[in-house]
Parts: sequence; C-alpha cells; structure tokens
Amino acid sequence: MNGRNFSTGIPGVDFLITFLQGRVQRARSGELDRGASAVEWVIISAVVVAIVGVVAAIINAALSDGANKVGNCIKGADAGKTC
Repeated sequence: MNGRNFSTGIPGVDFLITFLQGRVQRARSGELDRGASAVEWVIISAVVVAIVGVVAAIINAALSDGANKVGNCIKGADAGKTC
C-alpha cells in the first residue's frame, strides 16, 4: 500500500482501500489528537450516566407510588369492594 494506487474496478472497494490507506497514514504520522478524544468520551459517558440516573429515579418513583397504592388497597380491602 505504500503510496501505490490500487484499482479493483469496484468503486466501493476502491473507496475503502483509499480510506484505509489515509487512516493508516494519519495514525503513523501521530496526527491523532488523543487527548481531545478522551475528553469527548468522558463527556459522552457523563451525559449517558446522567440520563440513566434520571430514568432510574422516575421508574423508582412510579414503582414506589404503585406499591403504596397496592398496600393501601390491601389494608382497606373487604369482600364487598374492589380497588
């Protein structure tokens, strides 16, 4: 691949080969900015954790409310009515 042109006659494969050659050259040149990438991953992870926490709090509140309703229904239950 060292700078040589490849042509398979299939446009998709030619594009893939050219793309991969560019990625390899970029990686070898040290052009990748790894610090910024790590910061991006930390920010994305923090957002995902926050979303999961909010969803968990909402589900917990709904389950707690439902459990209280069922408990109150059982306490006040008699044979003549339903909850």
